Amino acid sequence: MLQAYLNHLIKAKTAYSLHSPFVFELYTQCIRSAKSHQAFNSLEKLRNDLLHNHQLIEVTDLGAGSRKNKQAQRKISAIAQHSISSRKTSELLFRLVQYFQPQHILELGTSLGINTLYLAKAQPAAQLTTLEGCPNIAAIARQSFQQQQCPHIQLIEGNIDDTLTQALENIPTLDFVFLDANHREAPTLQYFDQCLAKAHENSVFVLDDIYWSEGMQRAWTQIQQHPQVMLTIDLFRVGLVFFRKKQPKQHFKLRF
Repeated sequence: MLQAYLNHLIKAKTAYSLHSPFVFELYTQCIRSAKSHQAFNSLEKLRNDLLHNHQLIEVTDLGAGSRKNKQAQRKISAIAQHSISSRKTSELLFRLVQYFQPQHILELGTSLGINTLYLAKAQPAAQLTTLEGCPNIAAIARQSFQQQQCPHIQLIEGNIDDTLTQALENIPTLDFVFLDANHREAPTLQYFDQCLAKAHENSVFVLDDIYWSEGMQRAWTQIQQHPQVMLTIDLFRVGLVFFRKKQPKQHFKLRF
């Protein structure tokens, strides 16, 4: 992963090398924006509370699991430390949702609910559905949603292999998808293909941890090569996928 990051830094470009008006505007006004929001303070306080919560819970791993801790019983603080995206990534998700204003948002992999809340606070009027496999982690996320007064979040609990099909039946279109569930090649591609059936030209898909493993790197490469994918932006930590049919197929590596 370190080697992949060094390679990314060498190849990644900045705004000055962007000739696509769409990507230039997205990069300068959204991705690289330093603008803060009042919601960030309460969400980061929640993150800090979880990082200091040493309660032990039983964890059901249905995906690739944690690199740091494979034990069935884990402290909430350890889950928060190793399984939640960084504040930088969470704020990026918030800005992307505010920028594109999606009405139907799907998240695969709720975890403790921090990213879910960033998505929800960015667009309170949206229908937001999030899927989580572990019952005990889902219970903590629900507590956080209640504390943050986000009743519009629908959390579906269970193995995503089983729950995704049902969830998609109740979503008319997918405007924004955040895939952060099973960090393995085959499930990632399977979930992508399932969500693709409800995508449209202006949909935005965000994949987390695209360099987490060789399998995730292969999945990212296959997604870039998919005939319906017209534009991708590689920020190393996350990959952005677009289906804009009116522009040539392009792939960007950008500094973030």
